[in-house]
Amino acid sequence: MLHEFLSTNAQKIIDRTRAMVAERTNPAPTEAELKNGVPLFLNQLIDRLRLTTTDSVAMNESSTLHGGEMLAMGFTVRQVVSSYGDICKVVTQLADDTNASISAAEFHTFNRCLDEAIANAVTEYERRRDESATFGETERLGVLAHELRNRLGAAMLSFSILQEGTVAIGGSTGAVLGRNLRGMRDLINTALTGVRIESGLGHRQRVSMSEIISEAEVEAFMEADRRGFLLSVSPVAPGIDVDADAQILSAAISNLLQNAFKFSHVHGHVALRTSATADRVLVEVQDECGGLPPGKAEDLFLPFSQRNAKREGLGLGLTISRRGIEAMGGTLGVRDLPGTGCVFFIELPRLPAA
Repeated sequence: MLHEFLSTNAQKIIDRTRAMVAERTNPAPTEAELKNGVPLFLNQLIDRLRLTTTDSVAMNESSTLHGGEMLAMGFTVRQVVSSYGDICKVVTQLADDTNASISAAEFHTFNRCLDEAIANAVTEYERRRDESATFGETERLGVLAHELRNRLGAAMLSFSILQEGTVAIGGSTGAVLGRNLRGMRDLINTALTGVRIESGLGHRQRVSMSEIISEAEVEAFMEADRRGFLLSVSPVAPGIDVDADAQILSAAISNLLQNAFKFSHVHGHVALRTSATADRVLVEVQDECGGLPPGKAEDLFLPFSQRNAKREGLGLGLTISRRGIEAMGGTLGVRDLPGTGCVFFIELPRLPAA
């Protein structure tokens, strides 16, 4: 029977399929797919062929389980479909090369099993992925609500104390009120930027970098003055324009500046620089945070990742900012200055002169 042919020639099929997968360019194979995926897919087909004459319920359960396994291994839907197809080609070629006595009916069953395996595995893959996405969104909303509630509670308590008139607005209680109001502002700005990106509501147009930086400079100088920081902002020449969503770009620059103030040493120096070439625009925010642990730069862009011990905020600002900049065809990254600080940068394509 065909499943016995597959079992007997399993290693040959695996070797040939790996060679075929290695030459594939779209989708490009991964090391996990070559090492683990091919044997897994072949075992699934053997399992389904063996079960097809005995228990159709068990056959469907098998492919559903395999769909979950492939999701856990990080395979994409395209890799699932392509790998099944590659194995099908190799089995057909090997049967022809060895003159194996496999009937047309068995090949018909084989193709049906292949089709059902793909359908069931992909269905389970999508279900598990959607379930994971829903849980992640619920978790994010829960954390946002929790953070806002804490900030609001502290702000209301401070306001009640100030309302009694026993303490001055310029004292510590007023500072607590201001800090929590600013915290709520940052949380809401981050959430709204995320919604704007995910919903596709962003509106890209010609945006003047001199105007964007001027607006960011006003708010940044007020924050620097309040915290006792030195802020330097380089001038931006007129005519440097980008194709961007002004709100998303402004929010990203504001997020980088807020982080610079938050994590720099007391009374440190924060610099906002903008430069341009014929086809690129670069915005840099340099802080004095003391540098990053080796190999941890990219961790800053992971969701719910906070840099400080106090774990302030959602840890989503850099994640959402990067997604927004990348959606506009740009990049957002960081360079470490060991022992000194960091330089966060936004790079966007420059538009030709209007």
